[in-house]
Amino acid sequence: MVRIIKRYESRKLYDTEESRYVSLEEIAGFVRGGQEVRVIDNATQADVTPQMLTQIILGEGREGRSPISTEFLHHLLRAGERALSSGVQQVQHGMDRLLEVSMDRIGPVRQAREEMTQLRSRLEDLERSLSQLESEPVGRPAPRRKATKAKAKTKTKAKTRKPAKRKAGVSR
Repeated sequence: MVRIIKRYESRKLYDTEESRYVSLEEIAGFVRGGQEVRVIDNATQADVTPQMLTQIILGEGREGRSPISTEFLHHLLRAGERALSSGVQQVQHGMDRLLEVSMDRIGPVRQAREEMTQLRSRLEDLERSLSQLESEPVGRPAPRRKATKAKAKTKTKAKTRKPAKRKAGVSR
């Protein structure tokens, strides 16, 4: 976890983790102890960590106890922007490799997503069908009994009909 230090206009440094003011020496101790520190300007919210760490190194150099060799400082000044460009290129190369590996893994994920989309669509269709079935009346539509009753009535009428009267003199 990053330890946040706020720098106030009065140049006081406030450790938000311990809720107390700290010195540059204490911040150096945090860093030497393996903690990552971020110093934020309270007025502008700008990250001023590089300036604060440089100030710590300069202060230790003035006191004659600089942990950095003169040779390294010369190299840092000579390299300057070139060192920064090299670092950026290394990060960019690493990101390219990470992207390649990720793309290899995306194929199966993409296929799984497409299958899930199809399954969702089919599930929605099924839910619509179920809703339609549930909204229909519970009983079956009446069977064709009415039609059979009508036929039966016609048959009974035909049986009950009186035979047509014969005209006199006409025989069948």
